[in-house]
Amino acid sequence: MAHKPALANLLPPSWKTKVSEWLAEDTPSFDYGGYIVGEAPREAFLLGKGSQPAVLAGVPFFTEVFEQLGCKVEWHVNEGDTFEPVKHVATVRGPARHLLLGERVALNMLARCSGIATKSKRIKDLARSYGYNGIIAGTRKTTPGFRLVEKYGMLVGGIDPHRHDLSSMIMLKDNHIWSSGSITTAIKQAREVGGFSLLLDVEVRSEEEADEAISAGADIVMLDNIEGGELMNVARRLKEKWSGKRKFLFETSGNITESNLQHRAINEIDILSTSAVHQSVQHIDFSLKIQKPRGV
Repeated sequence: MAHKPALANLLPPSWKTKVSEWLAEDTPSFDYGGYIVGEAPREAFLLGKGSQPAVLAGVPFFTEVFEQLGCKVEWHVNEGDTFEPVKHVATVRGPARHLLLGERVALNMLARCSGIATKSKRIKDLARSYGYNGIIAGTRKTTPGFRLVEKYGMLVGGIDPHRHDLSSMIMLKDNHIWSSGSITTAIKQAREVGGFSLLLDVEVRSEEEADEAISAGADIVMLDNIEGGELMNVARRLKEKWSGKRKFLFETSGNITESNLQHRAINEIDILSTSAVHQSVQHIDFSLKIQKPRGV
């Protein structure tokens, strides 16, 4: 089996600049606490805590925080692995002042990224337990300035990150359609500027609107807030109607949670997208504990 490349290879050239910005934001002026502890070499243990198993995610960002501060990180858990708390996840070595400069920035990032990965894996595993074979995806309801980390967490958790920004895919939602006049008009105008290389995802509210979107050439039809038996029946009828005539995927989105996932995770639907994997997720508790020097 071919070796799977590291997800860190996906990161754009700008990602290390973001880490520098986090550090600059956290210490914009004097480092008063660092003045007290000084430059003595120290070793700190990164501990994964909490009360539930968790997925580790955010390793390259955590490492970069400390590398920019002249510290070294040794990982004891692989990214993407599930660990049981309390777990010694990594060891960080460097000057005491620098360890503390990076502590809160690195922990905040790791807590959220790992929380997203943990939730993503849990929802994907749950959907698979219901027999769903389609795509589980996040959404673009991400935190401004922190999207790269959140999308990365989804990937580590094993789900599709969906589109990254407005330029990644053409998505026509209700406001686009109402502003342009109709689904057909909106799709035609989008195709004229989007060309052949961008997929076109169109949000619809009924079977009639879905039929119009397919007829006009949508690549993906998002059946928004259609649930249960109605969702399955609409998808079946339209797939039968357009079989051999049009190629398209069905997506369901809107208010999908773990509690109602079973009613939406049906194989007539190709993509199940939910913000539940990244909005309001429980962060994973980590701490960084500087160890006392031997003999002290």
